[in-house]
Amino acid sequence: MRVITGTAGGRKLITLEGEDVRPTTDRVKEAMFSIIQFELEGRRVLDMFAGSGQLGIEALSRGAESALFADADSRAVEIVKKNLASCGLKDRAVVVNTDSFAAIASGGFDIAFLDPPYGKGILQRAVLAVADKMNPGGVIICESPYGEEMPENAGRFSKYRTYKYGKTEVTVYRESEAEGI
Repeated sequence: MRVITGTAGGRKLITLEGEDVRPTTDRVKEAMFSIIQFELEGRRVLDMFAGSGQLGIEALSRGAESALFADADSRAVEIVKKNLASCGLKDRAVVVNTDSFAAIASGGFDIAFLDPPYGKGILQRAVLAVADKMNPGGVIICESPYGEEMPENAGRFSKYRTYKYGKTEVTVYRESEAEGI
């Protein structure tokens, strides 16, 4: 696993070991960032359920202003901190070891990455919770197993597009009125 491009491009990232760990593949990550490639510069990013922090780190590497990384697993939080330090990005990041739903209370996000543990119904709740914490013109990007049912609407956000990459699905939500949906 590595940072694909930007100031930290090519840097290797570490991740937790174990059967419950499911890092986003480079193919899926590259696709996600192709979707928002012109929307990253100077934006505030949320990496909810951060794991290794690779999605938020990729965003910072590509020009995001700041990122909030949230994970309830203290081991994951330590991994995120190590990855940020090795990429030289820790000065633009806040890493919190808490329930991801509690971490978003401050709000004010432009781009949110949601990639919780699969098959627990967390993603659907997370989309609804994050929608109220997004800045105008924001975008929410969700990773899930292919075929998992996602809500059509989340607050002022609507499902914009869904992409399939093997067994993985990426669902993008945008503001309904901003996109003319």
